[in-house]
Amino acid sequence: MTTPIIHPNWARPAINMVEGYSLEMTAKDTDSLREAAPAILPETPIAVTFLPGEPFEARIAAARLVRELGFEPMPHFSARRIGSEGEFREYLDAVTQEAGVKRCFVIAGDPPEPEGPFADSSALIATGAFEAAGITAIGIGGHPEGHPNMTQDQCWAVLHTKCDAIRERGMAPLIVTQFAFDAGAVLDWLAELRRRGLDAPVRLGIPGPAGIKTLMRFAARCGVGASASVMTKYGISITKLIGSAGPDKLVDALEKGLGEEHGPVRLHFYPFGGLTKTVGWINDYAAGH
Repeated sequence: MTTPIIHPNWARPAINMVEGYSLEMTAKDTDSLREAAPAILPETPIAVTFLPGEPFEARIAAARLVRELGFEPMPHFSARRIGSEGEFREYLDAVTQEAGVKRCFVIAGDPPEPEGPFADSSALIATGAFEAAGITAIGIGGHPEGHPNMTQDQCWAVLHTKCDAIRERGMAPLIVTQFAFDAGAVLDWLAELRRRGLDAPVRLGIPGPAGIKTLMRFAARCGVGASASVMTKYGISITKLIGSAGPDKLVDALEKGLGEEHGPVRLHFYPFGGLTKTVGWINDYAAGH
């Protein structure tokens, strides 16, 4: 079975580091998306997260708005937060039928115990529901700085298993990483990924410009390395948590360090400071590069 490609542009290097970027939003960010939309390139992939306490209807409405505004919706499916197989299939049917969804992102989710029948993202993939609904690409998580509940060897084994399962079902795997501040750690992880024979396209998670306290709060919540030395390279002094910071140095370091051996790579932005601010930074960077 031939694995479909996600987009033809993945077959060539990016023109600059922000070409072909993707964004993330929550179901509550619909007004922010409308505000930022005129500055976002058509067909930009926009992931809709699966946060606790948000009704499915709100997530569906957000995915529908992404499509209506001319972008490519990519809703998240958090396996352990899904209460039943019926709930899973109803949500999948709704986003494919109402928002024309062709890409999904699957994660295990934070709850220590599943709220329904799905213990992890592999269980969702194994249902066969995604390909039956016409999904052509499945995103899975990558963790350049490690996973709190798995060893490195387990992380690599899981990535192999998921990529193989997605391809066997006729879909394209896409690896999307947790955001990071340390370009060196990201590049080392990406090189190891390729050495292990994982050739799926990768979106590297980038923190959008935001207040320094906000960035540090998200880093602590997500288990992202934010030592004094790492943050100094990023452009932040952790003794002076005043003001805002953008990912200029991080993106420049990635651009300098990336080579053919790292395979197909694009960026995925986490808009911690808001969609408008993040998109403005991206467009300014593109104009200058």
